[in-house]
Amino acid sequence: MVRPRIGQGVAVDVPATTANLGPGFDCLGAALELNNHFRLTCIEGDGERFELLIEGSEGAHLRGGPDNLMYRSAQRVWKEAGEEPVALEARVRLAVPPARGLGSSATAIVAGLLGANALVGEPLSREKLLELAIDIEGHPDNVVPSLLGGLCMTAKAASHRWRVVRCEWHEAVKAVVAIPGIRLSTSEARRAMPRVVPIPDAVVNLGSLTLLLQGLRTGNGDLIADGMHDRLHEPYRWGLIQGGRQVREAALNAGAWGCVISGAGPTLLALSNREQAPAVGRAMTQAWEREGVASRFQVLNLQLGGSRWGPLPDRS
Repeated sequence: MVRPRIGQGVAVDVPATTANLGPGFDCLGAALELNNHFRLTCIEGDGERFELLIEGSEGAHLRGGPDNLMYRSAQRVWKEAGEEPVALEARVRLAVPPARGLGSSATAIVAGLLGANALVGEPLSREKLLELAIDIEGHPDNVVPSLLGGLCMTAKAASHRWRVVRCEWHEAVKAVVAIPGIRLSTSEARRAMPRVVPIPDAVVNLGSLTLLLQGLRTGNGDLIADGMHDRLHEPYRWGLIQGGRQVREAALNAGAWGCVISGAGPTLLALSNREQAPAVGRAMTQAWEREGVASRFQVLNLQLGGSRWGPLPDRS
């Protein structure tokens, strides 16, 4: 382990993620080719100083300080490694909008963990960082693909270990994300859910998840269409998203195989083939416009590489 110098820094790229994909509540997530870029630099000050500079209007409400999620994640690394915390400056080029259901908080957690580990010589393994990320976030569906890339199914096994299965995603399957101007916090979306669910609903979800994973593996749109149905969380969350049901209907009418809430929302995720994807995105934004909600769409591929870091030129 090494003590970082004042002016020493690292750049960290972390992808957006879409979680659940309908039936995979809190266990299935995919990394998308839309990255937040972080530049973390050691600065003068004690282990409570964290300066945050955001590029882009989306993150104007985000603040630095010792309670910042990224800095708290960095401190977890230093505690595990037996290192004293250092003051940090973070410059963030924000492409993943906060509070939209695209894993923005997961990018902050992963950037803090990966960057802090790199600054002290990488004493913690990627497996340990994964464990810390899940503990900080409270569920694995965003942070796991954010760190590792790809489509990931994560479960806590009987051995109490987190087990990650990398699932296949056929290149013919395109992700269309329609991102509205409204926000929805994960905590609010979770409060809308019941504490217990009927066994028949859980059984339906198990079957849907099996169909979805096979459809994603083979590019079979019929299987994807039958698999993108959920009874555990979406029925309780659609009412929180202004115009959400209408946008879903527009996506399906435009040729999408399925349309679900991305993570906790309010972004909606549609899956389609390459040819239909732009029309699906336009139909979704037009439907939202009719409901009085500004939005934009992007057609994205699966991001396979996960998060990565590299050294910055020394500022000392």
